[in-house]
Amino acid sequence: MLNFCSLYSGSSGNSLYIESQNTKLLVDAGVSCKKIETALNNINIDPASLNGILVTHEHTDHVQSLGTLSKKFDLPVFVNQKTLDAMPKQRDKLSVNNVKIFNVNENFEIGDLKVHPFSIPHDAANPCGFNIYKDNKKISIATDIGHMTNNILRNLEESLFILLESNYDPEVLRCSAYPFNLKSRIAGPIGHLPNEIAGKTISHLLKSGLKSAMLGHLSKESNFPELAYQTVLDELISNNYDENNFSLSVASRDKHSEIIKL
Repeated sequence: MLNFCSLYSGSSGNSLYIESQNTKLLVDAGVSCKKIETALNNINIDPASLNGILVTHEHTDHVQSLGTLSKKFDLPVFVNQKTLDAMPKQRDKLSVNNVKIFNVNENFEIGDLKVHPFSIPHDAANPCGFNIYKDNKKISIATDIGHMTNNILRNLEESLFILLESNYDPEVLRCSAYPFNLKSRIAGPIGHLPNEIAGKTISHLLKSGLKSAMLGHLSKESNFPELAYQTVLDELISNNYDENNFSLSVASRDKHSEIIKL
């Protein structure tokens, strides 16, 4: 058993849930503790039963309630040292015993899950995505990607499921109310991933066995769920994908997804 559920995903806050028979994990805690508790309860998961929280990077939309959640439920936090040092407000809430340091690009285990963190280009201290393995099954989490790299592609290959960033549409971003410097950051090499590149990435991954993808971390101001979905779908159609053998969905910013069972 290897299941995935997006609790919240978007520029306003991110938290994902992954479980196997014996292990339950959160990836990020970027909304309030109350919201995460509510979402977990809605899928019949007791927050106190979690085996830990994985941290991708220190931006608030990924760690807003990290310290509070860890303290309230006595949860281990798995984080690399540079990311921990870059979020003193959250770090200071953590019990020393609950800080579990990992090195990016080095495997580690939590319960019966194997985790492989890999580097991503983003304007944070040491940001990463995650491959999570159970037996011969692999799922991957990759958001906050300034540009797609061969290293990221290699890490995503052979995944059965991915949660992949599809943050913005270039034309909607250009016409948005964001100031120029923010537009430049989002579209820059250490910003976020546009819809079209998400589509090209998924098309590439179909060749290595991808069965399901969920588009995540959509911008509220420079994207629309329907636009992200259609842009990616158009890219898949142009690559002659098999619609009977692949599932595409979009994660919501304010409610949990269906549980993806692999």
